[in-house]
Amino acid sequence: MPTLIDLFCGGGGSSTGAVSVPGVEIRMAINHWRLAVDTHNDNHPSADHDCADISQVDPRRYPRTDMIWASPSCTKHSVARGVKDDPENIDAERSRATMWDVQRFAEHHRYRLIFVENVCEVRKWNGFRGWRVSMEDTGYCLHEVFLNAAFAGALGPAAPQWRDRWFCLMHPKGTRCPDVPRYTSPRAWCPDCEAVRNTYQSWKDPGKQAGKYRQQYVFRCTACGQQAEPETRPAAEAIDWALPAQRIGDRTRPLADKTMARIRLGLERYGTALVPVEGREGKQPSPVTTPLRTCTARNETGLLVPAGGTWNDTAYLTDQPFRTRTTRESEGVVIPPFIAELRGGGSKTRPVSEPLATVCASGNHHGLVAPAAPVLEDCSFRMLSPAEYAAAMAFPDTYRWQGSKRDRVRMAGNAVPPNMARDLVACGMASL
Repeated sequence: MPTLIDLFCGGGGSSTGAVSVPGVEIRMAINHWRLAVDTHNDNHPSADHDCADISQVDPRRYPRTDMIWASPSCTKHSVARGVKDDPENIDAERSRATMWDVQRFAEHHRYRLIFVENVCEVRKWNGFRGWRVSMEDTGYCLHEVFLNAAFAGALGPAAPQWRDRWFCLMHPKGTRCPDVPRYTSPRAWCPDCEAVRNTYQSWKDPGKQAGKYRQQYVFRCTACGQQAEPETRPAAEAIDWALPAQRIGDRTRPLADKTMARIRLGLERYGTALVPVEGREGKQPSPVTTPLRTCTARNETGLLVPAGGTWNDTAYLTDQPFRTRTTRESEGVVIPPFIAELRGGGSKTRPVSEPLATVCASGNHHGLVAPAAPVLEDCSFRMLSPAEYAAAMAFPDTYRWQGSKRDRVRMAGNAVPPNMARDLVACGMASL
């Protein structure tokens, strides 16, 4: 049975994804945070665990395995920090240097497969080129992968969250290369073919094949080359609609001005919406019909529910990609504007997103029905719960978390979505 060591294992997202691939066994998991190690141990009791600063230990301390998964510290690479890099910041450079621990372990253990995960910005690290050359000199063939959690659905459901990540799959030179496109190219509805087709990753700048979905690449139909939007799971699937939310007008402590401005915008655009609450500029509300924005280690997203209703799982915005349908249905509905056809005594209606029915010369037969906007103070608002963050990260609902609410959000937000680890480990395993 192929064995794997999980370096910087955190709460266990990468291990959870890896063991969902038949035949994979987690032999060892290491992290410096005791609570994360305890959480990992609670969910993966057959693995050995060590709470240690990986940069300070000798690789000979651990048994050799067939594979290694490593998720070096990404917080000093990520733009989510909201601060600029300081080249004289010793702690930041030490954090980035954890990438070199992968090379140290690989040099000693000579793994058959290496998986490294980080944020896309890792390629802007001034030591990246040297790190890549060192891995090649150690004897490995490298395959860089840019993948979004919302599309990692090769072997099962994707995550209901936008989350761009950089991966590097490595294997000894001379051995079989993994078929990366097979596991990272989602199927999508092609408007030209009028059918669901296989896609390929198309870079906007062919000379710079690195970056994030939509910003640097899109997906195109393999049959005709037309840009195609893959199906995604909505954030609504991760939300527990039974949790109560407080009426905004009843709050004893008012929400921040920026948050209220985003709530107004979300109510105007979407009705039920997800609203960023952190102070950084440029953050916008989003509908629950699309994936949740990237989760971080902080609870930064609130749920807005209009007065008089909640999300109805049978409805979705018509200008969004078709989403995965579920059997759950909540009690209320936010009714959008629609057109009512008044002729012939019928009650035919159509959404305003569709073309108007044939206009006759005999009279005005079309009426616009636009429900009155709810009063903002009567709407409800609450922060997302740790369980909802875990669901957005594609953790199973049976996963057991330890620590406070803040700890649980931190572990989930820093984790590797299990669906991403699942698909990439399966990709590597197929090449062995």
